[in-house]
Amino acid sequence: MLVLGVVYTISHHLLTRNMALNATSTPGYTFAASGGTVSASDAADPISYLYPHHSTAVAKSLIQTAQALVNPRGKGIYATDETIDGMEARLVAADGEEGESKVYTDAQKRERRRRWRECLYESLPTDYISGVILYHETLLDFQLAPVLSNRGIIPGIRADTDAHPLPISPLEPATQGLDDLLPRLQAAAAAGARFSKWRAPILCNSSSLPTQAGLEVQAENLARFAAISQQAGLVPIVEPDVDFAEDADLKKSVEIHVKIISMIYARCATYGVLLEGSLIKPSFPQPGLKHPSRSTTSVEEIGLATATVLARSVPVAVPGVVFLSGGLSDSDAVKYLNAVNVVANKAPASSPLCLSRLPPLTFSFGRGLQGDAMQKWVKGDELGAKSAFEARAKACWLAAKGEA
Repeated sequence: MLVLGVVYTISHHLLTRNMALNATSTPGYTFAASGGTVSASDAADPISYLYPHHSTAVAKSLIQTAQALVNPRGKGIYATDETIDGMEARLVAADGEEGESKVYTDAQKRERRRRWRECLYESLPTDYISGVILYHETLLDFQLAPVLSNRGIIPGIRADTDAHPLPISPLEPATQGLDDLLPRLQAAAAAGARFSKWRAPILCNSSSLPTQAGLEVQAENLARFAAISQQAGLVPIVEPDVDFAEDADLKKSVEIHVKIISMIYARCATYGVLLEGSLIKPSFPQPGLKHPSRSTTSVEEIGLATATVLARSVPVAVPGVVFLSGGLSDSDAVKYLNAVNVVANKAPASSPLCLSRLPPLTFSFGRGLQGDAMQKWVKGDELGAKSAFEARAKACWLAAKGEA
């Protein structure tokens, strides 16, 4: 009996020790839970049940910011979220052959980037521009958000980082940046940002691209980004950018746009994204540059195709669409934006697609706004740069109302 008692004591001691070890948190795998507590203001709000994943205050703030970015109709977003290397390349290109021969130190390059941003931020036409997407250097290092917010323009932040090849389909990119996204967006919010943007490039051709895996990974990443952005109190802008460099026709482009946008919002539902507090930044469906119909497809066809894509795939709760201009000439970007708004303006209420119910359709342009201004600025003509930007912004504002 004594032996059995000793064995039992030892066994019980080992079991207790193992249970204690198993209950010990593993460094790097723990986090402080947030949410779950109903505030007094939420409990008193009769419609708080409409925001099951957000406090009423956060939900209303997200909705208010999203609405302000696309209203009054015609106002749009200036995208200044190029990487440091990207901006340097554009400044050199704007200076022509003379710019290629100039040599700057790293400190001089940094100061030139800051001065370029500051020049336009201080004079952005508030009648036409509602918000600006900043790169982290501009927001955190140059601390230029107050320059915008003091003028009634809403600052935002680029959230995605680099892209890597998809292992199953190495030609297709998968966007990165989710791992440390929440603390980065919290830091951006503390620096004055009120919205964020994540770009997901989608390759498209007439045969093999995009793959199902390529679509699924980008839809998943965009939805996770959107949920984390709202957790940080920032309005998310999801950007599915369907490439048009290859040989897809307009029919294939429409098909892929509908598919990826529908997949994004299906995943957003899974992650509890508040659609009223979000926006989408899509590309325009169009034939690829290598397809024979590229030169014969009319602007009106692009407008109808774009409106159809949105009616079929964007939920009515989403308060606005802000188109990208990447890869398009300045004139084409404005023509396409105007065309889709003309379609929405003229759509009868009895239209089967309910095109008249589309939300505000506006712009989130970078190159489409600043190209002429940058060429003048690098030559030292700041007044000319500001004037050129205002002219481009007004053209986009008119197009976003179908009046260009």
